[in-house]
Amino acid sequence: MTRARRTAAAALAVLLLTGLAGCGSGGPGGGKPSPSPSASRTPTGLPSPTDRSPHGVLLSAQLAMDTARRAGFSARLGDESSSGVLFWAPKTVLKLKRPGTSAQLVILDTTAYRGGDQATADRNAGRHWEKYAAQGGQRDIPYAALVDRLNPMVALTAAVAAQGPQLIGEETLGELTVQHYRVVLTAERYAAAQTQLPAARQEALRAGLGSGEVTLDLWLDDKDQLVRLHRSGGQGNDTVTYQEWGGALSVQAPDAADTADMGTAPLPPLAS
Repeated sequence: MTRARRTAAAALAVLLLTGLAGCGSGGPGGGKPSPSPSASRTPTGLPSPTDRSPHGVLLSAQLAMDTARRAGFSARLGDESSSGVLFWAPKTVLKLKRPGTSAQLVILDTTAYRGGDQATADRNAGRHWEKYAAQGGQRDIPYAALVDRLNPMVALTAAVAAQGPQLIGEETLGELTVQHYRVVLTAERYAAAQTQLPAARQEALRAGLGSGEVTLDLWLDDKDQLVRLHRSGGQGNDTVTYQEWGGALSVQAPDAADTADMGTAPLPPLAS
């Protein structure tokens, strides 16, 4: 090898070593590079951003709502209308109010508060709220069946498990341009997909949906956030509209001095 070629080879080796050191260094102390924020937030198995098939978009929506963790909502579940805010992670928090009444329902994980109205105060020596603890010492969510009907993650988990999701097309909801998707699946498959729920809640969900097929219509915005869902078939005919996704926790327990502790007494029906 001539001197010129030896000099060129040495220079190339220096450049390669310098480049490899830069790629393998996470800073002045060396070591493996830190993953990018987007990489660290994306669970294994979810589609790449370029997967815009109906199934890929529904997986993206599931990730978007899992990241949001909360949303305001307005709902019509069967014949009952309500509005409020729902937190689905890391714990279940719900604040719900029905039109035409001042009574409210507040769920803070395993505790429920009902009231806030004069009728509750009249039957509790002036205390406007009733507090109900989880029954039987279990870490149950009070009114879990209601929470599961409102929770967008439950609907999206079912949608992802369905075969042959369809893109119906672009539509307008208020001022939003949305994409409308539809899936059809049995009540059994809808409930069985909810592996994040205890078996008793899966069974209650299946029973609540009734027999036959369930049709889920889902409208997603340009960030793949769920704007509206409509669930029909079996015994259900529910519509839930979501807005104000994400944000800080803003639901608190009522003042203890204004609360009658009902202990582990059975939960009264929601309509009472």
